Amino acid sequence: MQPILLTDEQREFRSVLRRFSEGKIAPRAAEVDERAEFSWDNYRDCVAMELPSLGVPTEYGGAGADAVTQAIMVEELARVCASTSLMMLISKLGMIPVINWGSEELKQAYLPRVASGQAQASYCLSEPDAGSDVAAMSARAVRDGDSYVLNGVKYWTTNAGISDTYTVFAKTDPAAGHRGISCFLVERDWGLRIGKLEKKLGVRGSPTGEVLLEDVRVPATHRIGEEGQGFYIAMGTLDRSRPSIGAQAVGIAQGAIDYAAGYVKQRRQFGRPLAELQGLQFMLADMAMRTEAARGLVYRACALIDAGADGAAELSAAGAMAKCFASDTAMAVTTDAVQLLGGYGYTRDFPVERMMRDAKITQIYEGTNQIQRIVIAKNLLR
Repeated sequence: MQPILLTDEQREFRSVLRRFSEGKIAPRAAEVDERAEFSWDNYRDCVAMELPSLGVPTEYGGAGADAVTQAIMVEELARVCASTSLMMLISKLGMIPVINWGSEELKQAYLPRVASGQAQASYCLSEPDAGSDVAAMSARAVRDGDSYVLNGVKYWTTNAGISDTYTVFAKTDPAAGHRGISCFLVERDWGLRIGKLEKKLGVRGSPTGEVLLEDVRVPATHRIGEEGQGFYIAMGTLDRSRPSIGAQAVGIAQGAIDYAAGYVKQRRQFGRPLAELQGLQFMLADMAMRTEAARGLVYRACALIDAGADGAAELSAAGAMAKCFASDTAMAVTTDAVQLLGGYGYTRDFPVERMMRDAKITQIYEGTNQIQRIVIAKNLLR
C-alpha cells in the first residue's frame, strides 16, 4: 500500500473547510451542545457549502468526492463541533446501501435530494436486544402483494425525527438467522413513528431515538438488494462508513490538541508559561503523535475504498483499525486536554470537556471497539 499523500486540491479543500468551520460552526458549538437540539442553522450553512453532495456520485447530482476528501470534511467539522460532523455523516450512512445495492429507480428518486440537502437519511439497524449481535434482530418484514409490511422497534437511530428517509433492516425469513435479513428504504410519511429521544452524554446536538414500525407498508420497489441480502448490505455499509467515524474522532482529537496548545502558551504558573514545562510538552507531543497515526490509518482505509476494495477482507480490517485506534486516541487525547487545562478544563466555559464527552461515542457506535478488535483478529487468523 502506497503512503497517503494529500493532493493540492485536498489541501486547499482542508483550508476552505477550516475557515468555514471556524467562522460559521465553531461560534455555535457550545450553544448546540447546551440546547441539545438539531441546529438547522448549521445544517443550512453546510448545505450552502454543498457539503451533503460530497458523498453522492456525480450522475445523481453529487460532487462524487473521493473518500479521503470526505474524511477531511468530517475531520474539519468535528474539530469544532462533533454534532455538526454527524449531520454530514448520517445521510451518507443512510444512502450507502442505495448507492451500492439500490435499484436505479431508488438512486434517481433519492440521491439527488440528499445531495442538494433537500432530504436527510437515517440508518436503522440496532434494536433493544440486537446491537452488536445484528442477527438477533426481531423486526419483521412480511410480503403482501406488491408491498412489505414492517413491524418492530429500532434503537439508537441518529437523526431520528429529523430525517426524511430511514434505511431499515428487518427479517423476511426469521428461521434463516442472519441470512433472513432484508433491507428497505422507508419514507417517514409512510406511518413510521419516532419514540423516545435519548438524553446523551455527548454529540447532544444530534438527536438519537427510537423508530417505531407498526404495520408500515413499504412498496417492494423500495427493497434494497435481494431478499436475505440485508446482513451483507449492513456489514458492507459499515466497512465503508467506519473510516468516517475514525475521521470524526481524529477531528475531535485535533480540536482538543489545538485548544490545549493555545491555552498552555498563554497560561502562566510559577512565573512562566505552562508551555515551558517539559512534562506538559511531552503530553502534547504524545497527543499529537497518536492523532497523526490515527489520521494515517483513516486515510489509508479511505484510500482502499477509493481503490475499489469493496468487500475485501483488507477493507474490513483497515476500517476496523482506523475506527478503533482513532476513537481510542480521541478519548485519550481529550482526557489529557482536560488535564492540561486543570480545573478550567472541567468546566463548560472551555470546550475541551465537551470534546471529551463527544469523543466517547466514537468508541461505541458503528460497532464497539471490542467488535472492531474481533474483526481485526479474524482477518489476521484467516
